[in-house]
Amino acid sequence: MPRTTIKPKTRIDQLSILAADGTADQDLVPELDDEQLTALHRAMLRARRFDERLLNLQRQGKLGTFAPVKGQEAAQVGSAAALRQGDWVVPSYRETAVLLWRGTPMAEIFVFTAGYNEGGAIPEDRNDLPVAVPVGTQPLHAVGLGYGIDYRDDDAVVMTFFGDGATSQGDFHEAMNFASVFRTPVVFLCQNNQWAISVPRDRQTHSATLAQKALAYDMPGIQVDGNDVLGVYAATREAVERARRGDGPTLVECVTYRLEVHTTADDPTRYRDADEVEKWRERDPIARYRTFLEKRGLLDDDKVEALEDEIEAEIEAAWKEAQRQMEELTDPTVMFDHIYAEPPPHLEAQRQALTRALEAPGREDG
Repeated sequence: MPRTTIKPKTRIDQLSILAADGTADQDLVPELDDEQLTALHRAMLRARRFDERLLNLQRQGKLGTFAPVKGQEAAQVGSAAALRQGDWVVPSYRETAVLLWRGTPMAEIFVFTAGYNEGGAIPEDRNDLPVAVPVGTQPLHAVGLGYGIDYRDDDAVVMTFFGDGATSQGDFHEAMNFASVFRTPVVFLCQNNQWAISVPRDRQTHSATLAQKALAYDMPGIQVDGNDVLGVYAATREAVERARRGDGPTLVECVTYRLEVHTTADDPTRYRDADEVEKWRERDPIARYRTFLEKRGLLDDDKVEALEDEIEAEIEAAWKEAQRQMEELTDPTVMFDHIYAEPPPHLEAQRQALTRALEAPGREDG
């Protein structure tokens, strides 16, 4: 039998609206009003300044290890802005900007980063899952949510966030396959920040793009400039609309860069070249978007200064509130809460044993 050629879909689009110098392709700029356009800038700047305060406090020993978001604000804000509040977000461990956009109070993030699980409590009216630390596990959760949404004939959409390193994990591919087969309303948002901790992008895969991994699962894939908030918004809005129509999942690859450490337990100077970091610093997503807004007459130095003061005051108030909350968290037995609806006997016995130990005479002196 002679060989025949199978011709799968091979088209992968690359989208960029906003250049590094702040100029934009006006034909591609999304239809957003002035308030919406300035809200994107405020959200990115707010996330950047909050991230800097987190790092400062961590270096002082007041907070625990966390993953900074600096450099990836456009990828996160632009994508989250395409969602409705009733849609679902399934994050990894770096989505601070997404959480802030979705309404998570800064004080809660402070408390959680300080090591208190109470800071990670999610109100019942917010469809956000907790952060997932194991690399690449959360896309499976997102697909399960999407399957349930479809089963209930709901019109909600699920967006799950992960990095380039997660695309090397088996869980990612299982999730993509399941989502495609069952056409679940899921947007896979890959933040390709060039490094899986210390492993560079070119050591992870020989694929020309990460977006093309969608082709194996017969779903749309698109690569977008992840430092272009308008491009990210346009690409993810299209993917969200497709999912909401019932047309299945999409893989969106945001090409971006983390300007800070992988986590605060990391030293990137041991594996990253300073010139590479500086090259990406020149493509800062906030700086280029500010230039775009200035050209539109929506932003100037005075407005930015006022915004900086407003954000600084908000962060300071949130830190004070977080300290107040942490001072009240003195009962370690809460670790047994929210594990089982009906605690099993062995867990209840452990709680009682800990309570007795805490109440033992002379404990505070010992």
